[in-house]
Amino acid sequence: MNETILEKLKILAESAKYDVSCASSGTVRSNNSGGLGNTVGGMGICHSFAEDGRCISLLKIMLTNHCIYDCAYCINRRSNDHPRATFTVAELVELTIEFYRRNYIEGLFLSSGVMRNADFTMERMVRVVKELRTVHRFNGYIHLKSIPGCSQELVAEGGLYADRMSVNMEIPTETNLKLLAPEKDFQSVFTPMRYIQNGMLRSIEERKKFRYAPRFVPAGQSTQLIIGATPESDKDILNVSSALYRRPSMKRVYYSGYIPVNAYDKRLPAVRQAPLVRENRLYQADWLMRFYEFRADEIVDDRFPNLELEIDPKLAWALRHPEYFPVDVNTADYQMILRIPGVGVKSAKLILSARRFGRLTAGQLKKIGIVMKKAQYFITCRELPMHTVNEATPEYVRKVLTEPGKKKMIADSMQLSINFES
Repeated sequence: MNETILEKLKILAESAKYDVSCASSGTVRSNNSGGLGNTVGGMGICHSFAEDGRCISLLKIMLTNHCIYDCAYCINRRSNDHPRATFTVAELVELTIEFYRRNYIEGLFLSSGVMRNADFTMERMVRVVKELRTVHRFNGYIHLKSIPGCSQELVAEGGLYADRMSVNMEIPTETNLKLLAPEKDFQSVFTPMRYIQNGMLRSIEERKKFRYAPRFVPAGQSTQLIIGATPESDKDILNVSSALYRRPSMKRVYYSGYIPVNAYDKRLPAVRQAPLVRENRLYQADWLMRFYEFRADEIVDDRFPNLELEIDPKLAWALRHPEYFPVDVNTADYQMILRIPGVGVKSAKLILSARRFGRLTAGQLKKIGIVMKKAQYFITCRELPMHTVNEATPEYVRKVLTEPGKKKMIADSMQLSINFES
């Protein structure tokens, strides 16, 4: 690797680190004779997680950090005076292949600033992934960022070679997006999202008729929201996420705590560090919507527009609704068991299976994997509970579960870096 390429790598890997929407689960692209890499199998390398929980490495890189936009929250805004670089298509293809051959990576996450215009940039990004697939027969995972405002033809071509595509919303409301990024609007974001969705649905129908019809973005699409740069409540954010998840192609919404990279811009809030605890709670709430059958308006509403930082969203919901508890784990349906604090999706299914052979005891629930420290106040089983949430009162349960380890809980939450698979 010559010094010019190495210098570009340093600059563009650093510029790419603020995009968090790079989980690689949800697709299987196996290797074949004469090919390189597969989807499940240092510098600019990020760690992501496959559907089965295995950690994999991706080359997370930008084609260029030159950008025609001047977004207040972006390190690569055109008014910033910092080193700029641009890879040629050939350089980036060669870099990816060489990193793979050295066993540094198992896939590619490719994004870019916007040079000249959206189509000019997107055309070069598509050329990179097309050459990797068709010339080098690279079968590793590829996540391709779609440039807002690019043409339908380029999205359609890129989707044939990428496993996942994404278009970042960045700001949850268009009013605040226009404030911080006057050159952008929601139409430029939602239009390529719709192109990706239509391509996926068309591909699914074609593959029902023709077994070897080409796949289009088999791992779906994702997006990213910046948290804390604008004054939206968690209710506003989760309502946006809920609406996005109603789209059949949307697999993940990522939440990125605002990092003050441009502290001089007076439109941005004065913060010292990213709101990591809030980011963590949003991921937990997102998980509840995707896998625990919660609606956004159950997690946050007009009375409680923001998630509590001291306790997780499911526990907060349970303490606000003691009338639903205690739940008899030996008779309750799956949906209600999922709402018990301390019970996960896997353990809820195990409860349904195990209780067919006899009434469950507290000891058996613990072996299944229930977090009894939380669940004991919200369940009944073969033994009678010592105190339910109604007898002990929600205030007492909150005190017991938060005060002894409050400082440790906040410290641990600050260290969390959530990488939930889709």
